[in-house]
Amino acid sequence: MTRFDPRLRAATLSLVLVAAPSPARAEATSYPLASNGDAAVKDGYNLSRWAEDWTSKRDAEKRGDPLDRLKFLPLDGAWGGDGDVYVTLSGELRLRVNETTNPNLREADAQRQDITRVVAGADLHIGTHLRAYGELAHGGISGRNLGAPAATLRNDLVIQQSFVEASAEVGGVDVGVRYGRQEFTDGPNLLVSQRDNNTIRYTLNGWRAWARGSKLRVGVFDFRPTAYGDLGTDDDVNDPARRFSGANVGFVLPKAFLGGSSLVLDAFAWRRRNLVGAWGGRIGPATRYYLGAQLRGDVGPVNLDWSVNRQWGHYINQDIDAWQAFIAQTYRLGQGKAAPRVGVHFDYASGGGGYGDGKLRNAYSPFGNNIYFSYQLYLTPSNLVALTPNVSFAPFRNARVTGEYELAWRDDVRDAVYRANGQPFAGTQNGRARKIGNLTRVQLVWAITPRVSFTGRYEHLDAGPALTDAGYRSSDFLAGWLSFRF
Repeated sequence: MTRFDPRLRAATLSLVLVAAPSPARAEATSYPLASNGDAAVKDGYNLSRWAEDWTSKRDAEKRGDPLDRLKFLPLDGAWGGDGDVYVTLSGELRLRVNETTNPNLREADAQRQDITRVVAGADLHIGTHLRAYGELAHGGISGRNLGAPAATLRNDLVIQQSFVEASAEVGGVDVGVRYGRQEFTDGPNLLVSQRDNNTIRYTLNGWRAWARGSKLRVGVFDFRPTAYGDLGTDDDVNDPARRFSGANVGFVLPKAFLGGSSLVLDAFAWRRRNLVGAWGGRIGPATRYYLGAQLRGDVGPVNLDWSVNRQWGHYINQDIDAWQAFIAQTYRLGQGKAAPRVGVHFDYASGGGGYGDGKLRNAYSPFGNNIYFSYQLYLTPSNLVALTPNVSFAPFRNARVTGEYELAWRDDVRDAVYRANGQPFAGTQNGRARKIGNLTRVQLVWAITPRVSFTGRYEHLDAGPALTDAGYRSSDFLAGWLSFRF
C-alpha cells in the first residue's frame, strides 16, 4: 500500500526570511511535484505546510469562503505592486484519543491519552526568488496511566519550523538553498519522515540545497536534529550530539520503461553521527553511513514502492554491517482512485551484535515512519522480518479503509526485539524464539470536507514467543482523531 503518514497557545507568529523554490519555479522545471524532495502539492494540503502552492487564490473568483482569502494575502498592493509579495497563512487543530491495553506490553491497566495539537504557520513570499516560513505548535495531553509524556506529546509552545530560502532559475534548472529549522523527507518514508503521529513533529536545523531539472534532480544537506524541551520556545535547541548529512539524486524514468510506466528512481548517500548511540545497555559514539535507492510509481494498475539500503561504519569498538529492504506493491482492482487495491509488503532489517557480539548488524532508521510496522510503536526496522498482506477500499465517498495482517519475526534470535524509540524489550535477547507476533490492523481515513478529516485506527498485537518468553503480553490499541486545517 502507498506509504503515508496515515500512514492532520495561541501566540503571535513572527516570520523569518526564507528561500525555497517557488511554486511557479516548480512548474517551470516540470520535475514531478510529488517526487521533488518536498512532496509539493498544488491547491491542496500537505503534511509540510510550506510545500503547498495556493497562488490560484490570487484570483478572487477562486476563493470559496473567507478562509480561502488567507491563502493569498498580497502585501505590495498599497505600493502599486503586482502581487509578488504575499503571505499564505495556515493552521491546524487536531483532537485525538488513544486507548492502549497492557501498555508497554506488560500486564497493567489500560492507558488513555487525550491529545491536542494546535499549529499556526505563515509563509512569506518576496517576489519569485525569496521566501520565509515560520510555524508555532502547541501539544497538550491528559488522561490516565500516562507515565512521563515525551516533549513531542506535551509541549507548551514550540517554534516548530523557522527557515529562510532563496531560489532562481539557471539555464532551465531550478536551484535553491534553504536554511533554518525545517522538516526533511527526501528519502524513503521508512527512513526519514515528519513523524506526524507525534503531536510535535520531527524537525532538523541546518541547510539544504538543490538543483532540479525536468528529468533529473540533486540535493545536499547538513542538519542537526531539534532537541525539544517541554516548556516554551527557549528550551528547544539544536542537538549537539547528533548530526545528519548527505546527498540525494533523483531520475524520472522513461514512460516506455516496463511497457508503460510512471516511475521515479532516487539514490541517496547519507552519514549519521551520534555521540550517545545506545545498543545493549552500552552508550558510545557511532558513525553510520547509508547507501541506497528507492523505486516508486505506477506500472499500469500496479503501484510500486521498493527501497534497499546498505549501512556501515563503527559503534564504540564494533564495525557496523547492516541492511534494510522495504518491498511494497499494490494492485488496483478497477479504474479510478477509489478502486479497491490488494497488496503485500515485505520488510527486512538485519539484526545481531546489539549486545557486543562481533559486528553490529542491527539496522537503524534515522527518523522513519514507525507506525508502518505498529500503530502502537512496538516494532521498528531493526532485527525484523515482516510479511504484510493488505487490502484497501472506499466504503463511501471520500473515505478509505485499509486492512493489514502482519507476520513478524526476528532476523537474529540472539538479539533483542526493538521498539520504535530504538530501545529493546528488556530480556528478549535471552530467548531463542524467532516469532515476534502477528498484528491485525484496520484504518479509516475520511475527508468529511476539504478541511475536516477523521482518522480511526485499531490494532491487535498477538504476542509471539520472542515476546511472551520474556514476560510480555498481547495488546489492543484504539485511536481516533478529528483534524481541522486551513
